[in-house]
Amino acid sequence: MDDTMVVEQVKVIIEKLRPYINRDGGDIKFVKYEEGIVYVQMLGACVGCAALDTTLKDGVEAILLEEVPGIIGVEAI
Repeated sequence: MDDTMVVEQVKVIIEKLRPYINRDGGDIKFVKYEEGIVYVQMLGACVGCAALDTTLKDGVEAILLEEVPGIIGVEAI
């Protein structure tokens, strides 16, 4: 799968996750995809939140790893 298709799939999934993150006052924004890593920016209440790592790794990363071939990780920038 080429990078353009991966990015489109990632963006669709992030848009589906946003309402759940928004409910707690946070937000997530796709920044870039590079060498199997998805880079996102966490916004709002997510900034400085103690549950950020859990949200990112057990939520966003777990779903992207399962749904999008080629993804090896998610990093917040």
